[in-house]
Amino acid sequence: MTVVEQMGALAKVASQQIASLSDNRRNDVLKAMATALTENEEAIIEANQADLAHAEGLSAPMRNRLTVDSAVLQGIATSLSAVATLPDPLAGPYEKWQHQSGFDIVKKTVPLGVVAMVYEARPNVTVDAAALSIKSGNAVILRGGKEAIRTNVALAKVLRTVLEEKGLNPNIVQLIEDTSHESVNELLGMRKYVDVLIPRGSRSFIDFVVKNATVPVIETGAGNTHIFVDDSAKFDEAIQVIVNAKTSKPAVCNSAEKLLIHEAIAADFLPAVASALIEKGVELRGDDISQSIDSRINKASDEDWDMEYNDLIMAIKIVRNVDQAIDWINEHTTHHSETILSENKEHVANFMNQVDAAVVYQNVSSRFTDGFEFGFGAEIGISTQKLHARGPMGLPALTTIKYEVFGDGQVRN
Repeated sequence: MTVVEQMGALAKVASQQIASLSDNRRNDVLKAMATALTENEEAIIEANQADLAHAEGLSAPMRNRLTVDSAVLQGIATSLSAVATLPDPLAGPYEKWQHQSGFDIVKKTVPLGVVAMVYEARPNVTVDAAALSIKSGNAVILRGGKEAIRTNVALAKVLRTVLEEKGLNPNIVQLIEDTSHESVNELLGMRKYVDVLIPRGSRSFIDFVVKNATVPVIETGAGNTHIFVDDSAKFDEAIQVIVNAKTSKPAVCNSAEKLLIHEAIAADFLPAVASALIEKGVELRGDDISQSIDSRINKASDEDWDMEYNDLIMAIKIVRNVDQAIDWINEHTTHHSETILSENKEHVANFMNQVDAAVVYQNVSSRFTDGFEFGFGAEIGISTQKLHARGPMGLPALTTIKYEVFGDGQVRN
């Protein structure tokens, strides 16, 4: 058995214990973990500083995602505590009915079992994934990226110590410290031990996991997110939404990457929104029409239209109408979040009904695609597929069903 396989076997055993705990017991563990994180602030931040010192070649937004300072750690602890206040996803009420033969059937909500998370340079995912897994009665195997390995080790040590202090199996939470590709490849094939694998990271990384895994996968995260500005949009409101969606946190999957503008307003609207974006440090790339309107826009390549930048870059295309916008988005979307800025009810309805994405917005920044913002507490990820979950995934996404049947000797004829 390899080290990763051993972790899978240990997680399978630990999953039985966590699944049997009461909601009160699980909440007590989460609250203790939140306290322990703040008590170990110095060690965690020191580990993070070491990661940052070794993080060469990362863009400024990616370094921001990697950074854990006192305020960030407090936010992580607060999010963890918030999970403890959420309703128990396993509590029911359950559907129940009686078969004509007289036995009872109960449709019960149960944990998935062992959840594996593979993710890149975001230390908060380590705690979020552990918190949601524990709250929903699952064991979790975490495999973060090399950029955050020291921070993740420090965080996981705190969480595992709390489990031990509470008299529980520390293998309810495990971190794979091997950041080589081989450890990921092993995890992708561990059907014997892992019930579901959730990847979070770049589009190419998620595509690799989906194509190579034999373990069931929930596809998440890649965000080639579009905003379409209709001819009825309110200019000031539209610029406010666009600037927020692009610049508030450019290295996350709900950040806007592409801007489509109705040709009827392009001559007036494009220079105004371009000025607002350039003022925030955004590099603009565009099609021939957008370049002819505003010389500050660089030429976009064919590759730009499908690229998730995770940086202060935005590509702009001028479209004839809402129908062309819908067709363009459906051709290039990653099915994450798509936005229309419009006051035309018919156009909005068509956009909402026809755009194939997990979350579709009217006159709202795509930055709200987030489990916490949707009221789910910390999120396990944002699913861009249609089975078994879609959109921001909270606790229910980490559960499944079991049918329990109670009788007194019935046999089938």
